[in-house]
Amino acid sequence: MDSETKVLTLPVLPIKRTVLFPGVMMPLTVGRARSMAAVQAAMKTEEKMILVVAQRDSQTEEPGLNDLYTIGTKAIIKQIGQSSEGAIHAFVQGVDRVAVIEETQSAPYAIARVRSLDRPSETGTEVQAMHRAIQELVRELPRVIQAPGMQEASEALSHEDDPVALAYRVASLVNLSVAEEQKLLESTATLDLLRALYVALSKEIQILQLRDKITSDAQAKIGKSQREYMLREQLKTIQQELGENDDDDNEIAHLKKQVAEADLPDHVRKEAERELKRLAKVPPSSADHQVLRTYLELVLELPWKKASADAIDLATVRQVLEEDHYGITEVKERIVEHLAVLKLNPSAKAPILCLVGPPGVGKTSLGQSIARAMGRTFERLSLGGVHDEAELRGHRRTYVGALPGHIIQAVRRAGVNNPVLMLDEVDKMGRDFRGDPAAALLEILDPAQNHTFRDHYLDLPFDLSKAFFITTANTLDTISQPLLDRMEIIRLQGYSEHEKAEIARRYLWPRRLKEAGLNAEQALLSDEVLNLVIGRYTREAGVRQLEQMLGRLTRKVSLAFAELPEGQERQPVTIRQDMLDEWLGSERFMPEEARKNLPPGVATGLAWTPAGGDVLYIETTLLPGSHELTLTGQLGDVMQESARAARSYLWSHAESMGLDISKFKRNGVHIHVPSGAIPKDGPSAGITMATALASSYVGKAVRSDTAMTGEISLSGLVLPVGGIKEKVLAAHRAGIRRIILPKANEKDLKEVPQEVRDQLTFIPVERIEEVLPAAFNQDIPAAPPAERDEPLATSTVS
Repeated sequence: MDSETKVLTLPVLPIKRTVLFPGVMMPLTVGRARSMAAVQAAMKTEEKMILVVAQRDSQTEEPGLNDLYTIGTKAIIKQIGQSSEGAIHAFVQGVDRVAVIEETQSAPYAIARVRSLDRPSETGTEVQAMHRAIQELVRELPRVIQAPGMQEASEALSHEDDPVALAYRVASLVNLSVAEEQKLLESTATLDLLRALYVALSKEIQILQLRDKITSDAQAKIGKSQREYMLREQLKTIQQELGENDDDDNEIAHLKKQVAEADLPDHVRKEAERELKRLAKVPPSSADHQVLRTYLELVLELPWKKASADAIDLATVRQVLEEDHYGITEVKERIVEHLAVLKLNPSAKAPILCLVGPPGVGKTSLGQSIARAMGRTFERLSLGGVHDEAELRGHRRTYVGALPGHIIQAVRRAGVNNPVLMLDEVDKMGRDFRGDPAAALLEILDPAQNHTFRDHYLDLPFDLSKAFFITTANTLDTISQPLLDRMEIIRLQGYSEHEKAEIARRYLWPRRLKEAGLNAEQALLSDEVLNLVIGRYTREAGVRQLEQMLGRLTRKVSLAFAELPEGQERQPVTIRQDMLDEWLGSERFMPEEARKNLPPGVATGLAWTPAGGDVLYIETTLLPGSHELTLTGQLGDVMQESARAARSYLWSHAESMGLDISKFKRNGVHIHVPSGAIPKDGPSAGITMATALASSYVGKAVRSDTAMTGEISLSGLVLPVGGIKEKVLAAHRAGIRRIILPKANEKDLKEVPQEVRDQLTFIPVERIEEVLPAAFNQDIPAAPPAERDEPLATSTVS
């Protein structure tokens, strides 16, 4: 090699349980994401060079530079292929030994700077002697390694004249540990390399010879009628050679003792003893042996009679709920009511609570608070994406790899038969040819049935009636009606900006500071900046995005502290308003400045979504010479019917409302709802569509500070709708200060926080004739004389 040290930069491919030597071709299966990225990056280069280096611990799944040996092999990727499981099959050939200098990149794959090492090349009498000794050992390999091609490989190796090449090829052929192989790779002297290989090879040959002796002795003891016990007898012989004596009967005796001492119901004990007798007759080499043993261990681990003592103190319950959650007073009160019933009547069936609300409002954490307040064990199961009924009920033991269902596994982990079990995302279960998981939940959640719940794997009745079940969902639309009938629905609405600020101060900001390794004195966040983050960088019903934004701020502060020179004092960082643009990026949500002056034909509506309320602008325009009603914006069937009903009502009452009926005859109508990529449906946009149509027909603009919601009937009635709290909060976030809503929905305004109600004006209406005067802005001039509709301008909109 050149006298100058050659430094290269190569992608890093960590490998487990083996070492690649120079001059050796090796097949590798690459399945880890970073490793596959490194192989693909190397294949894009002309040389296709990669650094192959062994891990110190094969259990490490994402090794860093400190987890790898410092000496590896520069290799060339000769060929790659893709497996059906998505892994990469690669053939690599070692070229040179290299020493790792430093890591220059860790993601998406590791890149390291390496220095090529000299190949051991010294000669001498001792080297020749060790070379010949190893060649003699190699000739012995075909007698102890019964493998195809071993005779030809041994013959070729015994004629290898290069002692270093011989050592590397033999080391890759025999079964050595990673540490032994790495020691050979790191050897800098030829003599040291050959000595280490001779010791390892001699040991391996002795082990192989002993294995052959054990096999011969075992076969001599086994008659022709007992050949199925060959593996069992070999194991016994191995244990005798090692001086060990592990009698299988000890295991059976241990299980018998556990069954005798366990506090099991009579029917369970009878089944356990029957399975134990079967286990004693099944040889350990049989596949049924492990199945029976695993089943008995499950039966013994389940808490058939063990329950945690309830300590329901309502004052403590209220304190815990207040400590963990801000606001949602009605939700907390309903939870306290249910626990009060359990306190007065411990034998009562626990209610099945279903917490329904947008993402990020605290449904899962409420379940944890209930468990803490009751002093019970908490277990959470996520049902999102579950589409196999067996995942809840378990698989029958006749199937290979059978397991108990998630419910029984959760009870086993809890260790008591009365835990708080949270079934998260119950609205996101699917169904396919393997069954309907929602149907399996009917038995699990029904107090009249779940006292004898029978898991397919366990196949014994287990009492689930003492468990406290809590389910969560974002919407009830996808939950079957029979399942809904078994649950107590508790709705969690979104938070106002004031509530979000309080939640951030009490919970989110301290938690993010702790995760970032900071304290409250090191990062200062004013109320003004916090409100700006809430209003301009998040627009959600919950607080999950808000917590993410606060986490980005704390990470920026942590980065500033981490980059300080050693010994320099850390000064508190005050997060200012002018920092947000740099730290959080451009403002994501701006006040609706573009909609401050609405053109004729546009009205502001309010919509409900599973993620909270939203402001919806409905646009209409007249199409001269047409008679069609065109609807765009991915409107559902109900919303399309609302548009037709609104147009029909205005047309039929044009004279009484002061509209020019000839405009209906001469013009078609196009109704569009922006955000056309998002499907929309529901009846609550009825009065908004009627107002927008009236605005188009009369040529006047609707007030820009006014939003509305309500279903319209063909007789002009304004009918109540749902989601009032979410819609009002969405209007408040968007800067709207007047809301027209059905009079029947006035009772729902009590759910809106008082500080929000104080800033809004609510106009309850019962008929569409009451909507139009409240919706039009009188300061906007009327239409030109040729198109002006005087009766509406002077009488309806006064």
